Amino acid sequence: MAFGKNASVSSENGQGDGGAASEGAPPEQLALIRESVRQAKAPRAKPRTWRGAALAEELPVARVLVDKGVLHLDRYFDYAVPAELDADARPGVRVRVRFGAGRGRVREGRREGGGLIDGFLVERLAASDYSGPLAALAQVVSPEPVLSEELLGLARAVADRYAGSLADVLQLAVPPRNARAEQRPSPAPLPPPAAPEAGTWGRYERGSAFLESLASGGAPRAVWNALPGPEWSEELARAVAATLASGRGALVVVPDGRAAARVDAALTALLGQGRHALLTADAGPEKRYREWLAVRRGSVRAVVGTRAAMFAPVQDLGLVALWDDGDDSHSELHAPQPHAREVLLLRAAQDKCGFLVGGWSCTVEGAQLVESGWARPLVAAREQVRHSAPLVRTVGDQDLARDEAARAARLPSLAWQAVREGLRHGPVLVQVPRRGYVPRMACAQCRAAARCRHCSGPLEARDGGALWCGWCGREESAWHCPECGSFRLRAQVVGARRTAEELGRAFPAVPVRTSGREQVLDTVPGTPALVVSTPGAEPVAEGGYAAALLLDGWAMLGRPDLRAGEDALRRWIAAAALVRPSGEGGTVVVVAEPTLRPVQALVRWDPVGHAVRELAERAELGFPPVSRMAAVSGTGEALTAFLEAVRLPPEAELLGPVPVPAGPPGQPRRPGAPPPGEEWERALLRVPPGRGAALAAALKTAQAARMARGGEEPVRVRIDPPDIG
Repeated sequence: MAFGKNASVSSENGQGDGGAASEGAPPEQLALIRESVRQAKAPRAKPRTWRGAALAEELPVARVLVDKGVLHLDRYFDYAVPAELDADARPGVRVRVRFGAGRGRVREGRREGGGLIDGFLVERLAASDYSGPLAALAQVVSPEPVLSEELLGLARAVADRYAGSLADVLQLAVPPRNARAEQRPSPAPLPPPAAPEAGTWGRYERGSAFLESLASGGAPRAVWNALPGPEWSEELARAVAATLASGRGALVVVPDGRAAARVDAALTALLGQGRHALLTADAGPEKRYREWLAVRRGSVRAVVGTRAAMFAPVQDLGLVALWDDGDDSHSELHAPQPHAREVLLLRAAQDKCGFLVGGWSCTVEGAQLVESGWARPLVAAREQVRHSAPLVRTVGDQDLARDEAARAARLPSLAWQAVREGLRHGPVLVQVPRRGYVPRMACAQCRAAARCRHCSGPLEARDGGALWCGWCGREESAWHCPECGSFRLRAQVVGARRTAEELGRAFPAVPVRTSGREQVLDTVPGTPALVVSTPGAEPVAEGGYAAALLLDGWAMLGRPDLRAGEDALRRWIAAAALVRPSGEGGTVVVVAEPTLRPVQALVRWDPVGHAVRELAERAELGFPPVSRMAAVSGTGEALTAFLEAVRLPPEAELLGPVPVPAGPPGQPRRPGAPPPGEEWERALLRVPPGRGAALAAALKTAQAARMARGGEEPVRVRIDPPDIG
């Protein structure tokens, strides 16, 4: 096709054949034509059928995982290895095979036909368990091995845990091929560095011992409650350096590119260039694949990256670390939707390596790891915490009711004073919750969440005013608060819409910077300014913020989510950790009821204590992570048929089904939300500790049988859903 195209160009210029062209065309045009023909790519030939070709003399059978993410095909398939492909057809390489040919399409003892599909060669065998004729490998896409035995085992464990297919997990684990990146050799590995000094790890009670264990080849497991301030990235870099000093590899997963850039800079400053790879989507496909190959080939022993890096093929892994495991960015959006924390836990068990999960706050899952004895706490003494944290002050409902300024401008006097005083010394951070928070019901007297008497799910208000459970769907006609006995309810959202604009008008001489969905700032100068940010988008200020306002606390605490309190505290602490210590005048004002547990934990700067109490409460009520849950959603008819067909463990408890609310019009559809125009329902399945694997296996079997039949409406299954209400 390329030659024909170039020939037509020649004829358009009056050159009917080669002789005419050489006689009449200008030399410059001839040179251009010859260069075009030389650079034109030949059409891609279809892979051969290998009809009649000789097979490999040794291990003539290749076991292949085809890239079909459907559950009923979640197994290996055997193919014959032609002799010409014998040298390149090694375990771990990418291959193309013909898939879907029936038994009747056999010629000369070889199955033919079917569509071409990508896959991975898993192993070579002397003989196949399949008694019929085998199709031949169509093509070895590249002789580069990309799927190691360790990565395959990890992917299988993740697929089993999340009731997914192995092919879907490998789509997340192995990046797309880039031929140019494969052709470039990776640099020679550097020798292990010297063990680093403890540095700021000395501020923690067991910090120095943790680094010493890593440097000596140990595998310590810790849940780290980091002190406020910017030192966390350097502390992670020192943990990586200690692991490299032992001759092993290290993997660090962070929520976003901004955090990855900070750890990247800290590692470069500590160890220099060439000792670690940065795996983020911002790098582009070629550079990212080149960095991934350097890790796979053993040229680089340390990796820093975002969510997809949780599968990075680090050789001789000595440490896996996760920063801010409560951030929802760690939860994969594509099937089977694994969470980075759970994947790294599987890797720590599989590779028998060290494990570190840390953040300014502490999740309930982290507290459970410590409570079970699997990990040890890595915390600072209370005196050190008080020295590093800012002063936190609260403004509750009674304060707002007495405050004339708050009624007039929707901002309390204490907040105005904090802003005015803070702007004299530096920038002031204002955190405003994002739009779209859905209200839930709570006691109007004590603010305790209104929950169902049967399953402890969140109560919601229907259009007619009746209460119903968001989990099991039961109506509640006689609710009263079990804490204080009140019968009055309120929706837990108090808005503060034009707060940023009002602050700008109140301080006209001060610049106002915004950081949010449209534009996320990384840093801001240390000069006086108002920085208005949504949670998670707060920029780092040079020298720290002089003050911070955490507004609209009800919008954070009032979401219909089991994790609302934990998530609100995590977001508040993430903002407050950017403020200067109290000894340097740093002040944080939070507009929320001071008697609530998350607010008290913020004032005391005690996220670990909050997580421990949340864990005890969830254990009593049978909530995750103490129990394991799965969400099954689909149309009412499809969901009913699925629940009737699945063979659940005897301990499984069914909650629901209940209607799935449609997303806001004009907004992107959330993962798991029904397609536009369809009405879906959702059921929750709960099992006690130790039965999560049985639940996942039962759901996977039922889903596979449903897919094999075909022609049925889709049903979505998600293990450990993050938003159960």
